[in-house]
Amino acid sequence: MPTIDFKGKTFVQNHHLAVKHHQLIPQPDKSLTDKVSLHDNLIIHGDNLIALKALLPTYAGKIKCIYIDPPYNTGNEGWVYNDNVKSPMIQEWLKKTVDKDDLTSHDKWLCMMMPRLKLLRELLTEDGAIFISIDDNEQHRLQMLLDEVFGEHCFIANIVWWSKYTIANDAKYFSRQHEYVSVYCKNIERFSLGLLPRTDEMNDRYSNPDKDKRGNWKPSPLHAKSGTDNSLYSVVFDNGVSWESPVGTYPRFSKDNLLAMYTDGRLYFGKDGKQSPASKTFLSEVKKGKTSGTLWKFDEVGSSHAANEELAELLGKGVFQNPKPSKLLRRCFQLTTDKNSIVMDSFAGSGTTAHAVLDLNSEDGGNRKFILIEQDEYADSITAKRVRRVIARNEKEKAKKGEEENQKAPLLASQKIKKTESAKPTFSFFTVGEPIEMESILQGEALPTFNEFARYLFYTATGEEFIEDLINEATGFIGESQNYEVYLFYRSDLTWLKSNALTLNAIRNLPEGKGKRRLVFAPAKYVSDEDCRENKVDFSQLPFEIYRLEK
Repeated sequence: MPTIDFKGKTFVQNHHLAVKHHQLIPQPDKSLTDKVSLHDNLIIHGDNLIALKALLPTYAGKIKCIYIDPPYNTGNEGWVYNDNVKSPMIQEWLKKTVDKDDLTSHDKWLCMMMPRLKLLRELLTEDGAIFISIDDNEQHRLQMLLDEVFGEHCFIANIVWWSKYTIANDAKYFSRQHEYVSVYCKNIERFSLGLLPRTDEMNDRYSNPDKDKRGNWKPSPLHAKSGTDNSLYSVVFDNGVSWESPVGTYPRFSKDNLLAMYTDGRLYFGKDGKQSPASKTFLSEVKKGKTSGTLWKFDEVGSSHAANEELAELLGKGVFQNPKPSKLLRRCFQLTTDKNSIVMDSFAGSGTTAHAVLDLNSEDGGNRKFILIEQDEYADSITAKRVRRVIARNEKEKAKKGEEENQKAPLLASQKIKKTESAKPTFSFFTVGEPIEMESILQGEALPTFNEFARYLFYTATGEEFIEDLINEATGFIGESQNYEVYLFYRSDLTWLKSNALTLNAIRNLPEGKGKRRLVFAPAKYVSDEDCRENKVDFSQLPFEIYRLEK
């Protein structure tokens, strides 16, 4: 398979592995919840590469759909390369704006995208998909990069979004009216694409003129334009009507199948029963939705102009440049998520992804969750503010709809059926904190909390899902992997760390498990290796360097 080459590629290919694990610091005052949690809807403020790495222990393999809208790299966006890769060449790029005069702009963009795409792939479920908005400037390079990261066989489609309905007469060449949405999946063997809801117009084509007990149907011709001469035949039905394919066409069904359809009442001969027959296609037997095309029109999924109006209605005019319409993203999520899926956006911008998720949940009663990552300073003042207002608007509309339903069908109190009301959506706001520097643990510098340290250790040691609810700080238990029961002897206290160690008594006091070996992290060990072996204990001394045991 051809691969794409660019300056700095050798330095960023594995940069995502070298990114340190950082703490995620809860911000209750910016959250919309009484209990801040990493398992809530999330808005994270900070560098998206670092935030993605910090989310791996909790969300690796759990994200059903990812949508991102990265810089299009047109030279007008003012984006800055900011990945601290250990390379003299890339060090020169740091904190410098990428503009039209930058001869390495494409290299920098690809260097920025590659490690992020690799982490995003790790976060996807096996049947998950990623949607990436892009335009002509980088689309062809992006596809080659995605072929390399996800695999050429995982390419699904390049959707053309007809985003503008007006022509710019001052355009130098062509007036561009479209953008792209590139779609890849993680595992082509597991991936399936959903259907869009059927329209009333589609359903109106079905009726039941002969009162067929199987329900509404629409007539379909018995002939087709393709076939072979040896399939031609003529037939006379028991009702006296004869049929053969019109000249230049071929039968859609074999003679035996056609006669069986007649016996089963699946042919329609008109109101008088003597017309040329048509087959019945029953509504109950067709797809429950419609297949999506690859041309998405502005009247179906919104336009650039509609996106600006939508945001202006919520936050005022001119607060954000080039937002995407929520209808565009809602279609992505309709096709790839179920009602309990998790959706992620690591270039969150104005928060359109959360807007689309919340609206889709309101529409179909779903419980989808969103994770937004935004590194710019407007993460609270624009991104989170938009989410708050969408939630408030949807709750107001839900209450209004409930009142209208009660007024339309007034019932006696004893007759009213209690409805299960969905809880008001919440979100937890986090900022990216300091890195967990393993070398500083025994020096007492920036000590992480027990839970944060447990999350880091469990995931990096096992590569498996970390479930925070299983933690028992009293016993030190932090989780169970395929091969281990994992324990951590740790407190965020320098004096305690200097005076505590794994002892034989501590080993014997470990809870009785399921017979697996116990992987124990502790500041020191005052017990023989032989005693550890006899008690099925593997000891790992803190500070702990990043590694993964064989699964």
